[in-house]
Amino acid sequence: MNVVDSSGWLEYLANGNNGYIYAPIIQDTKKLIIPTICIYEVFKRILTQRSEEVALQAIGIMSLGTIADLTREIALESAQLSIEFKLAMADSMILATARANQATLWTQDADFKDIAGVEYFPKV
Repeated sequence: MNVVDSSGWLEYLANGNNGYIYAPIIQDTKKLIIPTICIYEVFKRILTQRSEEVALQAIGIMSLGTIADLTREIALESAQLSIEFKLAMADSMILATARANQATLWTQDADFKDIAGVEYFPKV
């Protein structure tokens, strides 16, 4: 199973320099878990930079995977991970969702560097 964090989604959707890294992971929708916080972050970013229509199209693509709601258990784990790794709220929720689903987290966010279960690729 795989989780792509918001930075990876945005890179893929914008055809950025690292987009090729995320393409095979995102396109394997049977193994793709999407944390609801990623839907929020991606929608907000695209809405502010492009348009509501483009943002909704992006969410349509994201919805091809399995949406993972923020449960009480994930919220509590997220708080613990936030403290342990000094992560922001959204980042800790994404990591907790990946761990709850025994998924690898794919990212280009340096805040996740050197955390077990994370595949980190620096921004190009």
